[in-house]
Amino acid sequence: MNFSGLQHIRQAVHTLNPNHVRELGERELKVALYAATPADYGQLEDFLVQGLGTERRRDALGLIHRGPDPKKVLDYDLAVYDESVLAPRRALVFHRNRPQRLVSTVLDNFDTTVALPLAKNFPPFRAPYITRVIRTVSRENAIFSMATALPDIIPSLVEIPWALTEFASDTAVLTANQIKMAFILAAASDREVGYREQKSEIAMLIGGAFGWRALARQLIGKIPFGGGLIPKAAIAYAATKLIGTSLERYYRIGYTYTREEREEIYAEAFQHGQRVAGSILKKLRPDLAEKNRVFHDANSHQSTSL
Repeated sequence: MNFSGLQHIRQAVHTLNPNHVRELGERELKVALYAATPADYGQLEDFLVQGLGTERRRDALGLIHRGPDPKKVLDYDLAVYDESVLAPRRALVFHRNRPQRLVSTVLDNFDTTVALPLAKNFPPFRAPYITRVIRTVSRENAIFSMATALPDIIPSLVEIPWALTEFASDTAVLTANQIKMAFILAAASDREVGYREQKSEIAMLIGGAFGWRALARQLIGKIPFGGGLIPKAAIAYAATKLIGTSLERYYRIGYTYTREEREEIYAEAFQHGQRVAGSILKKLRPDLAEKNRVFHDANSHQSTSL
């Protein structure tokens, strides 16, 4: 790990704001419920607060409002109708035999300002939301990894929500994005958020950044221009996916995976990352997609041994 690389990471990390993530997680939601009977209300509430301890259950139930005036429903972040009542068209409906359908519909239609505090306060939303965050950040890092090797495609990368040219080191940007993910996962897991509160996780991320990055550089340097883009992007995807799933497990049960489990997760994520990267490259640079397709089969065994 060289000093210049650490400086770039430090510069990138200083742009992050854990306070913003913390504030989003602590935002007091207002959830309106509509059901036919007290028993129906109870079943819906039990679904939302399942698995919470006494104190956290009480806090979560305090965010729920039974049957408020329908004319004021827009004052609430979320309005859920039990299947026992007639719901307005396109309303969120809780079906007892398909409870996860409500979760998926909410996460499909609401942004982080609602989804993050929902995940923190209501366990059924937590794992699906975290899975989506990990997938999104892994994809972002795969795209950015390709962008640094093909500067001419940067203007078309509208999926990435931050500036691409602000930092000299792509390792710094990828690591900063992983640290931002760590903040979000902690908030969604009802854990403390911040540099001090997550110092061990952040140290791990910075310490590991140069290992997988060195492998990516080695791959792309061995072959003709553009031929190693998919493996390079797949490494960024797999490393981010491994970090995310490890953090999720740590925040959920207090310890992470064994070395053998990490290797298995990384290998599977690398294979999926190649498919993701191939799909992206096919849209952005179809002329390079075929070159990468031919290359990756012969070299994938090197890439999955991180």
